[in-house]
Amino acid sequence: MPQTSRYSDERVESLLTELANVLEQHKAPTDLSLMVLGNMVTNLINSSVAPAQRRTIARSFAEALQSSVRDESAH
Repeated sequence: MPQTSRYSDERVESLLTELANVLEQHKAPTDLSLMVLGNMVTNLINSSVAPAQRRTIARSFAEALQSSVRDESAH
């Protein structure tokens, strides 16, 4: 069941496009892009989430990521 977001699709898509453009401008390969995005997630959790909730948020994020990854080829 899809989750409802408090943010508009337009706002999400705009941020996603901007982030993708930065990675593209730097010609970041997939592994570097994933490393940078992972570090960004870690920094956000560590700086914006109460210590008692960090592991729960990280686990929820990881589960959401795994459920959104498709098994079929993206190419």
